[in-house]
Amino acid sequence: MKISYITSLTSLCITTTFAAPSPAPIEYAAPPGGWESLEYPKGTGEGLPSYPAPPGGWENVKYPPGTGASPSPFSFTSTFNVVAKGDQVRNGTAPAPGSKDGIGYFNFGINSSEDTICYNITLLAIPGTYLSPALTATHIHAAARSASGPPRIAFPNPISKGSDARRVSIGCLTGPFVTGIKAADGSDTGAGFKVAMIEANPERYFADVHTSVFPLGAVRGQIS
Repeated sequence: MKISYITSLTSLCITTTFAAPSPAPIEYAAPPGGWESLEYPKGTGEGLPSYPAPPGGWENVKYPPGTGASPSPFSFTSTFNVVAKGDQVRNGTAPAPGSKDGIGYFNFGINSSEDTICYNITLLAIPGTYLSPALTATHIHAAARSASGPPRIAFPNPISKGSDARRVSIGCLTGPFVTGIKAADGSDTGAGFKVAMIEANPERYFADVHTSVFPLGAVRGQIS
């Protein structure tokens, strides 16, 4: 399992979908004689306070491959915004105690061709320390609404931002995925899992977080 933290995603609002960051600047080599050797026609190129947009606007400018524009690494085939609450927690098919006041926002961007899922997770007013037999306590599980199921992806636990009342985790994971939980056949419950499975049937998966106060789940939200 490859984990990479994307600091540029911190600007995302928890209620919005993922947005691609601005293209990285391209460094151009100086011409023979250096940039100072260039002579610009009057009114062009040098010393202008700003440049007027071309017809159709800058967004319609087409750059040849390898020049001008940088392709975004955040190209998603689907996005999901999940609101997780305590009244959705289950023990099997029976309701289980969850946090009454806590709430979780799980925003996901999926690139199924790369088997990558990017996440922006914010937990508010979730009591207790993280507790789970898995590698982490923040997961996507495989189960329909009102049912329980094994974790398929384990995310880094959100960390405090100013106070324990607000915890945040932002980054991306790329398969193969490992949860640390063994299935009946001895394999890891993340083995063989692909994020394309979420795209194909989002209603069969949910996001949650487990704590010492609510080991079965503090909050839970169905992906669809």
